[in-house]
Amino acid sequence: MSTLDTCPAAGDQAPERTAGPVGGATPPYAEADPAAARAEMVARLEEEGSLGPGQVRDALLTLPREVLMPQAYVRRSGPGEEPPCWDLLDWSAPLDRPELLGLLYSGASVLVQHDGEPLLDRARGTRSGASITSMSTVMGMTVSLLEELDLRPGLRVLDVGTGAGVTAAVACQVCGDQGVVTVDRDQHLTDAATARLGNLGFRPQVVCGSGEQGLPGREFDRIFVSYTVECVPTALVEQLAPSGTLLAHVTSASPSWPGLAVVRRTADGQITAELRAVEFAHRAGHGMARIWLSEEFRQRIATEPGAWTQRSVLAPPADSDRGFWLAADHLLGGLVRDFRSEHLAIGAPGCGSWMRAEPVGHQCWSVTVNGPRDIWKEIQDIADRWRAARSPDRYRLCFDEDGGQRASAECGRLSWHLSAPRSHPLDEGATS
Repeated sequence: MSTLDTCPAAGDQAPERTAGPVGGATPPYAEADPAAARAEMVARLEEEGSLGPGQVRDALLTLPREVLMPQAYVRRSGPGEEPPCWDLLDWSAPLDRPELLGLLYSGASVLVQHDGEPLLDRARGTRSGASITSMSTVMGMTVSLLEELDLRPGLRVLDVGTGAGVTAAVACQVCGDQGVVTVDRDQHLTDAATARLGNLGFRPQVVCGSGEQGLPGREFDRIFVSYTVECVPTALVEQLAPSGTLLAHVTSASPSWPGLAVVRRTADGQITAELRAVEFAHRAGHGMARIWLSEEFRQRIATEPGAWTQRSVLAPPADSDRGFWLAADHLLGGLVRDFRSEHLAIGAPGCGSWMRAEPVGHQCWSVTVNGPRDIWKEIQDIADRWRAARSPDRYRLCFDEDGGQRASAECGRLSWHLSAPRSHPLDEGATS
């Protein structure tokens, strides 16, 4: 599963909650033994609980990732170093194989495209400047979603966002390639996927086009969107066959608190859907607005005295209260969390407001707030509503006749619309 349709700087941004770890230690392989590396990767995924027995596991043990990704980038420049620098490793170069094998089977994201380049017939070597524009997603998240899809032989699968072709390859292996369609907006990626899936003996239909439009007039038993969207593409819902399942990550403009939309069509044709709070999600789709905390803004949050500081016996919601943070993200709008901070630190880049909360003693918090928005009060107000709604971690997702989408708790006390991106009034027209 890969994130084509990523934002232009996707390879350079801090992962926040949108992609899981991009880097990570790569196992050293003195000898390039792909079969052993595959077995080790599968064993790690099983140990961490992402992967269970079944056909997805069997496919991962069979599929040689070095055929799908015979070249991959490794970053050589340090954080913040300009211009950024990457080396393109090549499987055909014996000296590259141990490091490349470690990248491919570490379980971390694999960087496959720099600055929108063609993937076929590239020369190995160094690239600098610009950014990484496509990557194969963290395997733990990939396999958990593939397990959720419940792939079986004979199913018709639409893979939206071809990228490196990993999801399409697993679908071909499990379901048979005649029923698999993979679509991507980047001709370079679809050309490479066609060639490399063919090298594995797979001949799915590979389409260059808008992923959110899918294939009008067709029906699919499984639809998988491998980039984040602001709402579920209605064209894809219409293409979902009876007893089918669609998965897509959904976020606001903030990358901090994502959700997973799980859409099902019943055997009699009715649509049911829910939005689950999750820890990580795919990178944002092409053209999707994103807000970030600059390094300078992070430092201000961490060090400045703020407009006021108070002691509070009200604890902020826990990181594990993901259902709260998902709701707060959509209901408040414009907030980004600094996950690098040891304690809770949140900023509103649009207007420059921020807050930090640190524990001081037993059941007491030091809360510092700055800017026109009182983010601490906003959070506590939503927390009260969330608890009144029985602290949900998932929400019913409803599709209105006019094309709008609404997420709501079962008791109806907490709801918001997904159809349009939200922003807080104080953020409008302001800068950080």
